[in-house]
Amino acid sequence: MYLSEYDITNPVTATLVASERITPLNWEAEVRHLVLQLPQGAELDFVEGQSIGVLAPGPHAFGNKHHLRLYSIASSRKGEAGKENTFSICVRRCFYLDEISGEQYPGVASNFLCDARPGDPVQVTGPYGAHFSVPADDTSNMLMVGVGTGIAPFRAFVRHIYEERGGWRGKVRLFYGAKSGMELLYRNEHNKDMALYYDDASFRAFEAVSPRPAFDHPPALDNLLLQHREEIWEMVDDPKTYIFVAGLENAKAKFDKAMIAIAGSEQAWQNRRADLQASGRYAELIY
Repeated sequence: MYLSEYDITNPVTATLVASERITPLNWEAEVRHLVLQLPQGAELDFVEGQSIGVLAPGPHAFGNKHHLRLYSIASSRKGEAGKENTFSICVRRCFYLDEISGEQYPGVASNFLCDARPGDPVQVTGPYGAHFSVPADDTSNMLMVGVGTGIAPFRAFVRHIYEERGGWRGKVRLFYGAKSGMELLYRNEHNKDMALYYDDASFRAFEAVSPRPAFDHPPALDNLLLQHREEIWEMVDDPKTYIFVAGLENAKAKFDKAMIAIAGSEQAWQNRRADLQASGRYAELIY
């Protein structure tokens, strides 16, 4: 769907209650973990894997009153840290380069959110999306692949299955890429949320960083996947495995590149992915 197709006719005014920078202050990339409180009685029930719409106030270009952007919800259905009527999102402050003038412009929604302070109102809509969700059967396997802020829905997944469902009997494998160790969100020295689950027998996480982060090279996610090709293909062959891919387009490109090599050919991977999609066991959340 295009952003213009989303229903934003019934927005809810949430309140920002916390904004934590989860990358170092001296680091180029600013990524923040934001917690928002919904008003009592707000009808905004969500589940893991869904996205929320943020309406950055205008005026904007072409006379638009709001600027809509979608963000994956990073908390489980019971709320951030189990607090009712709350949810969290992971936001990277973005800038865009005008290809004609060469000027740099701030991303409207990301800068609005990163500049917001606790107590500020934030209009939200949604939730949106239902296909990117935790399987009902806890003996299912989950193969999760993400880059950058694509970690957000997986944070929600992991919190839900280990904190609210009491554990998971199937395999849970997370492959995550970032520009550097400091951008391994929820897995760096500024925030170690995901480390809470490393001791669980069913959960394993693997990380890839850019070989040359100073030159903005993408993380070597495809190489990381290839290092674990045997277990990955064993999971793909298992009819109880669900595959989730989240992040920017390069996350999908890196994943496909690795899977083509693991499957033996592009056609072999396309056929297998088609089978997974037909059985509802493959989903992408690409920004």
